[in-house]
Amino acid sequence: MTDPADEAPQKPTAFELVGGEARVRELVDRFYDLMDLEADFAGIRAMHPQTLDGSRDKLFWFLCGWLGGPDHYIERFGHPRLRARHLPFAIASPERDQWLRCMAWAMEDVGLAQPLRERLLHSFFDTADWMRNHPG
Repeated sequence: MTDPADEAPQKPTAFELVGGEARVRELVDRFYDLMDLEADFAGIRAMHPQTLDGSRDKLFWFLCGWLGGPDHYIERFGHPRLRARHLPFAIASPERDQWLRCMAWAMEDVGLAQPLRERLLHSFFDTADWMRNHPG
């Protein structure tokens, strides 16, 4: 006898709702394009290397898994250890807020649906807030 719960349709992951790898890459590229172009994001841009290619790849790999898709980041580097990896950078509320505004703008620009943007922004906030390592 089969369990009816086994036959229930699975809810799509955020990765699927975003649109898979191609759309995650589009989101990450728009995020870093905005960071590079907009003066509002100069604080977080200054924390990155001159070229953003490596940062783009790492965020793409991380977000794929974080959204429920392939674990590209973990396959390459192991556990993300986000907070530990970001400890060398002074992250306070202004940096957190710049990151969140940049991501919110990128999600809107790539055309993610409003309910999905709100859901992701809430989760991004929780993670970004946890990354703060300086007062303010």
